[in-house]
Amino acid sequence: MTPPVVLTIAGSDSGGGAGIQADLKTFAALGAYGASVITAVTAQNTVGVTRIHPVPAEIVAAQLDAVLSDLPVAAVKVGMVGDAAVAEVIAARAGELPHLVVDPVLVATSGATLGNAAFVERLVAYAQVLTPNRREARALARDQGGSPEADAAVLAARGARAVVVTGSELAVDVLRYDGVTEVLTGEPVATANNHGSGCTFSAAIAVRLAAGDAVPDAVRAAKEYVTVALRGGSEWRLGAGPGPLNHFA
Repeated sequence: MTPPVVLTIAGSDSGGGAGIQADLKTFAALGAYGASVITAVTAQNTVGVTRIHPVPAEIVAAQLDAVLSDLPVAAVKVGMVGDAAVAEVIAARAGELPHLVVDPVLVATSGATLGNAAFVERLVAYAQVLTPNRREARALARDQGGSPEADAAVLAARGARAVVVTGSELAVDVLRYDGVTEVLTGEPVATANNHGSGCTFSAAIAVRLAAGDAVPDAVRAAKEYVTVALRGGSEWRLGAGPGPLNHFA
């Protein structure tokens, strides 16, 4: 049976824990065929990010055109955008990007700045699902919200069809969908190995949407998958900083 094709448009993490690498692992673990468009090359590990090299917008566009012209893409996850020109490339092709999940990657787990809220704002209106963490939601809402619930409502009003404000370590997420706000509680996992958890969550949502799940079901399934992956890698000792998830747990 031919697997669904899911595309990730994101940055490369040389440490393998987040970005393109985490997305492709998630796609494979959940039975999808992963394709990728790289927006930036980062030099990073579990400790931090030392260099970022943005990929020129015309190369991003060429990668995207190559994938879309040949592969039957069923869902798309956008992570690190990089710059305004890349955001414009994605926005211009938004009509060709089914089940678009936008993960506003603004700050790495290590604290390094990876994106600008203004670039992500260009894509909010095209997102079927927007997945900011609480700090990212506050930045995107530009203080018009004030709580995860209020921030989600603000972002939904700007065009995102669904917004999930993630609670990370607390495992408490806020879902705004179809005009209704719901708090999703999960099982917290006591581990420092959470590098790439946001990337993994959004990638898993894209896979489930490609499989035909409704948005609430896709979000819940992705939340369960991240919990299992966090638990599976909780005892790993990879690097001196926050380690990765076990995507194949």
